[in-house]
Amino acid sequence: MSEVEFQIIKSVGFVIALVAAVGLQRVLPHAGRRGSWRLNGGLWAVNAIILGIVCAGCACTVARWAEAEAFGLLNQMDMNAGVAIAIAVLGLDGVSYLWHRANHRIPLLWRFHQVHHSDPNFTATTAIRFHFGELLLALPVRLLAVVILGISIPGVIVFELIFAFANFFEHGDIDLPLGLEKQLAFLLITPALHRRHHSREAALLNSNYGTIFSFWDRAFGSFGSNRSDVQIQIGLPGVSEALGPQAALMMPVRDIYRGE
Repeated sequence: MSEVEFQIIKSVGFVIALVAAVGLQRVLPHAGRRGSWRLNGGLWAVNAIILGIVCAGCACTVARWAEAEAFGLLNQMDMNAGVAIAIAVLGLDGVSYLWHRANHRIPLLWRFHQVHHSDPNFTATTAIRFHFGELLLALPVRLLAVVILGISIPGVIVFELIFAFANFFEHGDIDLPLGLEKQLAFLLITPALHRRHHSREAALLNSNYGTIFSFWDRAFGSFGSNRSDVQIQIGLPGVSEALGPQAALMMPVRDIYRGE
């Protein structure tokens, strides 16, 4: 598989995931928020250009190299392809959990990550509200994980697709039926669980760092329960709802905002 094919598959999955999350917001709305489409979409466009220039399909490239050199854990083992992909998804989601937690604990990383939390409208588009600096800092971490774990190109693709769906779903302004929500939350991060993570209150903000699976938070003591019928005050104190693109991009070099 070429890097171009890799990017096409990722892009198609991205669009389908976004459309699905927006559809669920309409069918099962939580607060009926319209979302910060203009700012979040603008940040996404900037990020797509910068990352496209720096590293368009490099995850595919490093996975191919690791396989050719028989480098990395999974490349040293003889196992079923399906099992290897499952391990790849688990491993990369675990790395994502640790990186996300580090973004809240290390002041330099938080300076960039706070842009994501500054959205006062918790909707599917919040999933694409990131400062390009955060994504550039995360890139070598993700690539190193691919190499060390020895993840194949199919493993990277499956993870990227599942991650995209989970990311848009958990940021959705969505209310799930409470019975279904309880069952899903045992294994997965639901919108209610992640909504707690976007609270203005520090005690709630510093919980539920997972993206796909909730058991990472349970295992490392950062899990906090929440349900769709609970209202959470979203955003960061001192950040205006009318925050513009320039102000969002300048946040890392200005004040550090914390939950109240």
